[in-house]
Amino acid sequence: MKLGFHGGAGTVTGSRFLLESGRRRLLIDCGMFQGLKELRLLNWRKPGFNPRSVDAILLTHAHIDHSGYLPRLVRDGFRGPIYCTQATRELAGILLRDAAKIQEEDAEYANRKGFSKHKPALPLFTLHDAERALALIETRPLRQRFAAAGFEATLYDAGHILGSTFAEVRGEEGGSVETLVFSGDIGRYDGPMHADPAVLPACDTLIMESTYGDRRHPDLPMEVQLEAPLRQTLSRGGTVLIPAFAVARAQHVLMLLHRLMDAGRLPRVPVHLDSPMAIDVTSIYRRNAETEHLELSREDLYGEWVRFHRTVPQSMELNALAGPRIIIASSGMMTGGRVLHHLKRLLPDEKSLIVLVGYQAAGTRGRKLQEGAQFIRMHGREVPAKARLISVEGLSAHADADDLERWLFSGATPPRTVFLVHGEPESAKALAARLASRGLDVRVPALDETFELEGAWRSAQVEQL
Repeated sequence: MKLGFHGGAGTVTGSRFLLESGRRRLLIDCGMFQGLKELRLLNWRKPGFNPRSVDAILLTHAHIDHSGYLPRLVRDGFRGPIYCTQATRELAGILLRDAAKIQEEDAEYANRKGFSKHKPALPLFTLHDAERALALIETRPLRQRFAAAGFEATLYDAGHILGSTFAEVRGEEGGSVETLVFSGDIGRYDGPMHADPAVLPACDTLIMESTYGDRRHPDLPMEVQLEAPLRQTLSRGGTVLIPAFAVARAQHVLMLLHRLMDAGRLPRVPVHLDSPMAIDVTSIYRRNAETEHLELSREDLYGEWVRFHRTVPQSMELNALAGPRIIIASSGMMTGGRVLHHLKRLLPDEKSLIVLVGYQAAGTRGRKLQEGAQFIRMHGREVPAKARLISVEGLSAHADADDLERWLFSGATPPRTVFLVHGEPESAKALAARLASRGLDVRVPALDETFELEGAWRSAQVEQL
């Protein structure tokens, strides 16, 4: 049995883990690389395995860094089933269609403006590719074992976003049974909106994320972090721009703003949700509000102060509106989408406030702003960064180092081996040292490294396909 790390290794994005036993091939997650240009370019190379050889895919959740490469894999020949929860299927429909639209729009814009080095600029995948991928999805309930490409799989609630799971996979080879668990993204304990992650089942090998493996979430309440900077900006007639991921993050921000305004801690100003994807996701969250899995009310998301901007003309109307007001737009790392047009307009304005409410991967515009960049390149221009910038900590739906360790030891027995993935090198290294101090065998795989199971894991030569 072999396990290949064809994404999510040495970086936070692009999660793709290939499990092989004989001729059976199961891919766990199929994400896009994001961040630095050298990472984004990895989306254009061959994935390290033949897409036609993959029998099935387990999708832990719908975030693009876990699902966004599905249309390209289908375009390149994958034809098997894709297994996930019903909520993940709904969210993936929104995210993949939106990602395809952004790909097509960015390529068209680059061709029209002439700032792309490629002639012509092409999308990584199209809406047609996304629809073909979505047609392959088959939903499975939580905690019910099912067959997947000759393996046995069970999905458990990961508590990260709506529909998110971690996957237990059992495989038999040579008379021995190996149990692996793929964490996907683990949510926070006692976090906002979502339930705590399920207990880790007994397993031989754990493939676990390490996004926040070198830090703890702050104890300072998020409302306190937001209140003073937003009140100062709004009182002087400024505009607040909040780049936010469309799934979970935008809904959490809406909830916080509603509660601050309802309590009189912020003035009631228009809040504009400028993202068709986030609007659709908000509808899904609203349908699931006030359930045992979500801790929010319908009013938190659909207050009278919220304005929805679905069409391009509606988005463009914001360019003529002075403050005070708040704009929430995606993408959260400002790698594309409508937020760039707002950022280009508001970043040079000293009265504006840019609020970063999520993790900013290396190389993204958000990370550059956090690191004090004086100019940000957008649409072929260098835009001066004069607006005030704050980073709100604690809004992440990712487990921090304490949460990850708690989850790893939540079961009756710890795993024999832990592979740390989906994290930058510093965070993975820090978490590896922490777990090794507790007696665990911890590995940090390199991109495209393959390990072979023969009683114990050992590194194997990567097969070139």
